[in-house]
Amino acid sequence: MAKENQCGECIGLCCRYFALPIETPEDKEDYDDIRWYLCHEDITVFVEDGDWYINIKNKCKHLSDEDYRCMIYDKRPKICRKYKHADCDFVEGEYDYELHFTDDKQMEEYIKIKFDNNIIEKPKKAKKAKKRNSKKNQTRIRSVSGSGGTAKRKTNLVAKG
Repeated sequence: MAKENQCGECIGLCCRYFALPIETPEDKEDYDDIRWYLCHEDITVFVEDGDWYINIKNKCKHLSDEDYRCMIYDKRPKICRKYKHADCDFVEGEYDYELHFTDDKQMEEYIKIKFDNNIIEKPKKAKKAKKRNSKKNQTRIRSVSGSGGTAKRKTNLVAKG
């Protein structure tokens, strides 16, 4: 889209949010902290090129509601001045996020899949004493893994040690 068309049709999308880098979560507590961010209105978290960001939907107070122009254009902050037309949000296509969380429930499910994927089950009682003794030193472990919110299960026998 040509620069003139971009600006002429602009509704100030880039002035309606800001995204800040956050530390890459390493453990369950870090992910739970991100879940806390997502408990707040107008917050999303995304991963792009391996980097984590918090996205805060919050309109700039200098964006005109009438014509969507900057009311302090000549004195706008450096970050606004450096914004390039090629980076404009008013282009066709979707963002290519590796992960995108829009609420705390999504993060809660992600945490379950990422960290709580090994559930130890008690072995079923065998009818015969022979089976009971051979299974006495074994425990069933169920793995849950997947993507897109679906879980696949497989069961393995692992000897106690």
